[in-house]
Amino acid sequence: MPSYLNVLGVICALGADKQAVADALFAGDAHGMQAQPGWVAERALTVGAVSAALPAMPPGLEAAHSRNNQLLLAAALQIEAPIRAAIARYGAARVGVVLGTSTSGIHEASQSIAAWQRDGQLPADYHYAQQEMSAPATFLSGWLQLGGPSYCLSTACTSSARALLSAHRLLQQDLCDAVLVGGVDSLCRLTLNGFSALEAVAAERCNPFSANRRGINIGEAAALFLMTREPTDDGCTPIALLGGGASSDAHHISAPQPEGLGAQAAMQRALASAGISAAQIDYLNLHGTATAHNDAMESLAVAALFPAGVPCSSTKPLSGHTLGAAGVLEAAFCWLTLSPYNADRRLPPHLWDGVAEAALPHLDLVAPGRRLAKSSGHRLMSNSFAFGGSNLSLILGDLP
Repeated sequence: MPSYLNVLGVICALGADKQAVADALFAGDAHGMQAQPGWVAERALTVGAVSAALPAMPPGLEAAHSRNNQLLLAAALQIEAPIRAAIARYGAARVGVVLGTSTSGIHEASQSIAAWQRDGQLPADYHYAQQEMSAPATFLSGWLQLGGPSYCLSTACTSSARALLSAHRLLQQDLCDAVLVGGVDSLCRLTLNGFSALEAVAAERCNPFSANRRGINIGEAAALFLMTREPTDDGCTPIALLGGGASSDAHHISAPQPEGLGAQAAMQRALASAGISAAQIDYLNLHGTATAHNDAMESLAVAALFPAGVPCSSTKPLSGHTLGAAGVLEAAFCWLTLSPYNADRRLPPHLWDGVAEAALPHLDLVAPGRRLAKSSGHRLMSNSFAFGGSNLSLILGDLP
């Protein structure tokens, strides 16, 4: 049974609402990817930063302040009316919250620890709970006064993709009637310095699947869906989570299984879950980090599963790699592709230098302006892969 992704709130480097994000996404407008100093010593790095002003914490929840929670609140405010309507319809105890994150409030915690080292005491507004991985879900449930299941998943770059599958299970097991599901991550020095220490960060805009790729750009984002068992009656074609599949390589703490076997297994399980074949996929959003090992193994996995090819692209040159938020953000890009915000059905383009690596299989990378090949009944797949061999693939579709 599908679960319906009825409404979306989203904020990222592409824009601060659905239409702005869609306009930049389908135009291949990477204006939000900018070189910034200060994240890593003696280097300027290209990051996908949100430039819009963020909302203040609601009254009484000032202790929950963090940039992470402000990004989440910005996304939630975009869909507050349908959220409140769902609470009124189902009751607060039947509405859950499942989010993915990897940073939580680490930025604020780092600043407070620096102040303690400098001044010998923590700032008056420091709260340990800011940096707990559960903080975004605790904040959202507290703001909305919800009584349903509320938790965060933190499996690195598959976190929010896993959140979508977990929310789907809550609905199918009748533990909830509606779930606020998504993910949020914010830029912070800890993650940027960590990836820099691994020599995995590119100074320039990332270049996925190119022979000249030099690593990732990190970004920040929040995306939030209202997921239910039934579509809302708004006159639009429903968009649903049709299936998903997960696997674990157990190969290496940071490197993927080099032949892409775990990635392929996740995609195969997603297809089986949705009850469709690979030939029925109309577009694939690649994980596409622009690191040497990830792009190589994903090329092999995609070529093995789609021998006839499939239109595909990595959207990370447009948004940056938003880590714990990446899975839901890229699912949101698929949702926008099928939504009225993309009336001419353009596909997210693949921005790169066009220099393919001869040793890797050819992929059907989407050029700017390319459109979906049919008018309805689409099936879009989105891949997310993470440290520790965590692999996850989701399938979204519009159901006429």
